[in-house]
Amino acid sequence: MLEFTGERVIPGQVDVDLLNEHLARYTFAARLAGGKRVLDAGCGAGYGSAELALAASSVVGADTAAEAVDFARAHYPLPNLRFEQASCTALPHPDASFDLVVAFEVIEHLHEWRQLLLEARRLLAPGGQFVVSTPNRLYYSESRGASGANPFHVHEFDFAEFGSELKAVFPDVSLFLENHVEGVVFQPCEAGRTADVRVDAGRTAPDESHFFLAVCAHRPQMGNPTFVYIPQSANLLRERERHIALLAAELQTKNQWLDDLHREHEQLLEAHQHVQQELERGNQWAQTLDRELVERRARIVELQEELARVTAGYSAKVKELEQDVQERTRWALDLDTQLKEGVEALHRTEQDLETRTAWAHQLEEQTRRLQKLADQTLHLQQQLEYYRRSGWVKLGRKIGLGPDLSAR
Repeated sequence: MLEFTGERVIPGQVDVDLLNEHLARYTFAARLAGGKRVLDAGCGAGYGSAELALAASSVVGADTAAEAVDFARAHYPLPNLRFEQASCTALPHPDASFDLVVAFEVIEHLHEWRQLLLEARRLLAPGGQFVVSTPNRLYYSESRGASGANPFHVHEFDFAEFGSELKAVFPDVSLFLENHVEGVVFQPCEAGRTADVRVDAGRTAPDESHFFLAVCAHRPQMGNPTFVYIPQSANLLRERERHIALLAAELQTKNQWLDDLHREHEQLLEAHQHVQQELERGNQWAQTLDRELVERRARIVELQEELARVTAGYSAKVKELEQDVQERTRWALDLDTQLKEGVEALHRTEQDLETRTAWAHQLEEQTRRLQKLADQTLHLQQQLEYYRRSGWVKLGRKIGLGPDLSAR
């Protein structure tokens, strides 16, 4: 389902006056479409292409939006009408393929809008015509007012710029002004074949017009008659009465909505007062917290100062301990050196002791041997002395017997 977003007109989803403004342009162009090959560039929902197909031999509707093309194919299945998805600045057709090209309310949507004009000139047969329209930037900006610029429009034109740009591409340009005007219609009860229309003389100011429309061609064109489009819903007063009734119903709905909104406002106001009271209590609590915070900050400052003092004392004590540790370390190192030297002296003493012990053992052994020898010598001396004192020895000596022991 194609929905109206403001970018393109969809029959049945827009105000009748808005739809008639767009249909009027297609009925204007349909007078030029009889028996011709027609291209509707930027066809949108396809209702205008269908209008052109009533007079043309063939019509191609082109639009860049796939959803618009699908909608057009589903709603306007005519034998001489087909729709295609394509960009208006690069259409898939050879040169001089069409006798009539229309582009209504398209050029202001394009970043490369000059390319649209060049593409239309390329596609036109030598005797063809290009019909293009766009809203008046001055009027459009004023009519939109506070709603701001149309978000779908890229470049809007005033009358001078529109004519200048068209004449830079096409040799012949006829400019028209489109306005939704009030009139009085005398219409027969039975459908007639002719219409006699009077349009009071007077030049309409371009800057005050709603839309600009131009018929462009490669060759000079004949005539530029005033065209009046009277749609089926042409009973303006009846339409206005219906519109007023719709507005009244809408106003009643809005009044009801305002009453509901007023009640909601009262409820919100009451809730706001409650919140305000809660906020006051919260502010008092916050002030109490602020005072406590100030006191705690002061206490923190005191603790920080005390900590600084304690830290300074600890630092001095640590420094003193470090010095003491350094001194004790030096003492330990000296003691370790002395201990190593004492151990080495002890080792030497032990070695010397072992040597002396071995020598003492040898000396003791020699002493025992000498003592034994001395004992033996003494025993011998005692025996010798005993022998000397023996009477038998003395007697033998006297008789010349036995050894001479006097010299020993």
